[in-house]
Amino acid sequence: MKTYLLAAPILAAFWTAASAAPTAAPVRAEIDTLLNKLQSSGCQFNRNGSWYSGAEAKSHLLRKLEYFEDKGTVKNTEQFIELAATKSSSSGKPYQVKCGADHALDSKLWLTRELATQRKTTP
Repeated sequence: MKTYLLAAPILAAFWTAASAAPTAAPVRAEIDTLLNKLQSSGCQFNRNGSWYSGAEAKSHLLRKLEYFEDKGTVKNTEQFIELAATKSSSSGKPYQVKCGADHALDSKLWLTRELATQRKTTP
């Protein structure tokens, strides 16, 4: 019984490490390009009722990306947008992006549009 109790945490750690695969390089490059666009856009990012710069938004979303990468759940850029960049994990409130005098858009819509543009211009 003692052997089982000692082995269980080791096996659980091994299983977790084995199941957490890094995001594929082309997917990660696409996500990085998308977040760089957000950072350089001059747009603001609303998270839980407060507005942040594009640079702050990028930093926050990179932390969330790392969290989901540790779980091995980021298979494509659309999944990253859905899991990490659509809403607050703590409050459930949707993220928004506001550019200049335009109306705020849900971040999912803004990021999906930017991703489509990015893919059209990338050979």
